[in-house]
Amino acid sequence: MAASCEAVPLRHQQGNRWKERRMTAIKATVGIDPKTDAATRSLDTFNMSDPKYFRDDTWQPYFERLRREAPVHFCAESDFGPYWSVTRYKDIADCSLQHGVFSSELGGSAVIEDQPENLDHRSFIRMDPPRHTEQRKVVSPMIAPKTLANMEGLIRQRTQQVLDGLPRNETFDWVEHVSINLTSMMLATLFDFPIEERGKLIYWSDAAVCNIKAPDAAVRSEEERQIEMAKMAEHMSALYEEKRKAPPSFDLLSMLAHSNATRDLPPHEFMGNMVLLIVAGNDTTRNSMSGGLLALNEFPDEYRKLMADPSLVDGAISDMIRYVTPVMHLRRTAKQDTELAGQPIPAGSKVILWYISGNRDETVIEQPNRLIVDRKKPRQHLSFGAGIHRCVGDRLAELQLRILWEEILRRFPMIEVMGEPVRAYSNVLRGIRCVSRDRTDIMPPLLSPPIGASRHSSVVGRGGSFGIALVPWGEELA
Repeated sequence: MAASCEAVPLRHQQGNRWKERRMTAIKATVGIDPKTDAATRSLDTFNMSDPKYFRDDTWQPYFERLRREAPVHFCAESDFGPYWSVTRYKDIADCSLQHGVFSSELGGSAVIEDQPENLDHRSFIRMDPPRHTEQRKVVSPMIAPKTLANMEGLIRQRTQQVLDGLPRNETFDWVEHVSINLTSMMLATLFDFPIEERGKLIYWSDAAVCNIKAPDAAVRSEEERQIEMAKMAEHMSALYEEKRKAPPSFDLLSMLAHSNATRDLPPHEFMGNMVLLIVAGNDTTRNSMSGGLLALNEFPDEYRKLMADPSLVDGAISDMIRYVTPVMHLRRTAKQDTELAGQPIPAGSKVILWYISGNRDETVIEQPNRLIVDRKKPRQHLSFGAGIHRCVGDRLAELQLRILWEEILRRFPMIEVMGEPVRAYSNVLRGIRCVSRDRTDIMPPLLSPPIGASRHSSVVGRGGSFGIALVPWGEELA
């Protein structure tokens, strides 16, 4: 999934140096100072649906001003039509809890972009009660506490194998070798999908949600997307029919095939639920694995704090998920004339819940623009949503991330990121596509390896998405 990128000579050894150079790089790329532009531009011209804000990572000052001056903001013109932005933590949570007023079913889409008129790939994330409740209940046992406890050994074994199998003395792609590799194996397990074909699941996920205008888009048109989704549906339907004929087993396809609520889904709902479950199982965890490593490099003191005390892992991964916010927004539609934060919202209005802004709300979260591995309330975030549509796989995502960082901390000292990431051209998923590479460096070696660590130091160099090289302790890379 590597994108083409130019070498950018940035070295993330100090958080403040990184930020200074990062702003210089942003100005050079977009031609403006985002802070100045956000402060001086008329609020009437704010359109946060533009994917460029997230690709260029310039979104923060704009949302800061919206939270302060227009927390429920109307955008009259955009590529996606008129819409309301909800940007504060409390307002997003309130809107999420009022499913009788703000519908997930009306409007026909879970995100800001409308579905083409001739398509209706409805899934339970795009339903209101009672149908939402019935279909969600079918897959819930897959991520029950007892199930997760039984899966922990397998997840840890695979994580150990992936980390122990990483190349030494050469750069390689962190996203491909670690983030995608681990999430694709987990997806294959959840669906009882052939493990050797798991790359198809990642491709279908990318094809389902990519912005067709992105230079590295998996598909280039809505017609092409639907062709690929039809191939996905055909493949998954064949597996589904096998499950229907076989005795019940503990995987998502079998659960759907043997439940009264889902065994006779019409084709468009079956396709919608397949897309939902594949994307949810892929992008959130995958981008948190990548974005969490970037965040720790942005705040190296926090990284060292975590290395010194691995018992902080649980809180650290919760704050990584908050700080990264892998799903940046979801959509609701007003079922009736209503009011939110004193702002009248007409019936039928498109309402966008900007989780990425709510997770940086200064009035709720202390120092929200910092990753803090020992934060007092680490689970106070909106990355999993809220209310009846809270992410059904939240605990599984946390489990995978916890195991990954436990195993990293046992093996490697500080993993250093070299270069600015190239982010996905998307206003939905905060994906990491590429980190440019032209050399590899290492952090100054520690005096001795952490207890239980292998005698290797690790480094992320500039590579396809994340380049990393593992070398013996104290040795410099050539």
